[in-house]
Amino acid sequence: MLLAAVVIYDALRVGIGWGEEGPRSGFFPFWLAVLLALFSAAIFAQAWRRASIKPFATRAQVIPVLKVLLPMAAFVVLVDPPGPPEGLGLYVAAALYIGTYMRWVGHHRWPVVVGVAIMVPVVAFIVFERWFLVPMPKGPLEAWLGY
Repeated sequence: MLLAAVVIYDALRVGIGWGEEGPRSGFFPFWLAVLLALFSAAIFAQAWRRASIKPFATRAQVIPVLKVLLPMAAFVVLVDPPGPPEGLGLYVAAALYIGTYMRWVGHHRWPVVVGVAIMVPVVAFIVFERWFLVPMPKGPLEAWLGY
């Protein structure tokens, strides 16, 4: 609902009416945000009616979520941390994330972990950097390799 309010505000700022060439730039975002607000209100009302005192999730249910959330948060910080230290870049951080996740959560054997953790970023590098020519965040390893 907050996102809908922000979009509605900004759409009103740029104009939601009809201009000489057609709808103004805020027209479609405004109506999409109105729909988002209406559906959000409906979901909120439905949840309010069904609310109970029992907890949303038990400790046993939260642990698997944290096993996904914590490595992903570390991945994001490793790609490009806030502040002066340079990040590891997308490909090295992806290799670390995939390897950590496969070993910690999937309990895969080390040869499989190392193979997949190296091959997926290498294939992603070839696809994005070489074929599609889309530059991705790079770190010191890519600079050392000349990219």
